Amino acid sequence: MWAGFIALVISLLALDLGVFHRKQHAIGVSESLKLSAFYICLGLAFGGFVWWWMGPDSGLKYLTGFVIEKSLAVDNLFVIAMIFAHLAIPREYQHRVLFWGILGVIVLRGIMIGLGATLVERFEWILWFFAAFLIYSGFRMLFAGEADQAEEEHAVIGFMRRNFRVTKRLHGDRFFVRRPADREGKTVLFITPLFLALVVIEVADVIFAVDSVPAIFAITTDAYLVYTSNVFAILGLRALYFALAATIERFRYLKHAIALVLMFIGSKIVVADMLDIAKIPPAISLGVTAVLLTGGVAYSMWRTRGEAPFCAEDEGSHPRA
Repeated sequence: MWAGFIALVISLLALDLGVFHRKQHAIGVSESLKLSAFYICLGLAFGGFVWWWMGPDSGLKYLTGFVIEKSLAVDNLFVIAMIFAHLAIPREYQHRVLFWGILGVIVLRGIMIGLGATLVERFEWILWFFAAFLIYSGFRMLFAGEADQAEEEHAVIGFMRRNFRVTKRLHGDRFFVRRPADREGKTVLFITPLFLALVVIEVADVIFAVDSVPAIFAITTDAYLVYTSNVFAILGLRALYFALAATIERFRYLKHAIALVLMFIGSKIVVADMLDIAKIPPAISLGVTAVLLTGGVAYSMWRTRGEAPFCAEDEGSHPRA
């Protein structure tokens, strides 16, 4: 099963890079919606396979994990939009950054999930730590503003610019370029803002993974379900970004719903122990998660009705001089 899943992911990445986006171009909303629907359907279909092969309980756990990870991935889109806008990355180059960024995320999540699975297996009490951390993360997310996230991004960008050679402008879709470093004309390797965006996105995902990995372990400790639900949620993130980028401000209150989901997932471990039951049924977890997220989307759309959509690319459609 592991070998089959890894082969499927490699095939999807090769298909994406070698067929769908062989030529560099700006991804439109129509293409983005089709790709998003494809990846969501694929993730749900894999959930059907898990249900058939591993049983209904595992199927519900996978589906709950997929929904939670997808919602946390959507929250990550707000940060990605700010990064692209701040570094003035044109729309036609954003797919390249996101492709390699997601490839890195798949590897990093695998390492973090492997470490988490080992800790849970050896120290069962670590689930209580995860529960407390999720509740804390939920409260922090409820009251943290965009300024806090921007400060973290600017800290990473400042560190990179201080410690590495970074060009002031883009050089097409290249991550690195060679340029003269002194009067003698000796050329050295420079980082372009495109690679800088990739680094910041990877760092941002590590920060988000600190919330998302404990959240999925609070649903199930099966490493296969944890990793597959994570990867399928991440695979469609790139396509979903281009579909939502133009209207991302319409979902400004979704963050509060995600915060409540994290608090619920963390508290259900405590409640299960207080009620002296092994676990809260997966169907209840999935139902509460779906209600909270649906409510967050509906409330966001209602509160922002009539507002002109904000497009992150409007700020970052042209490279800075």
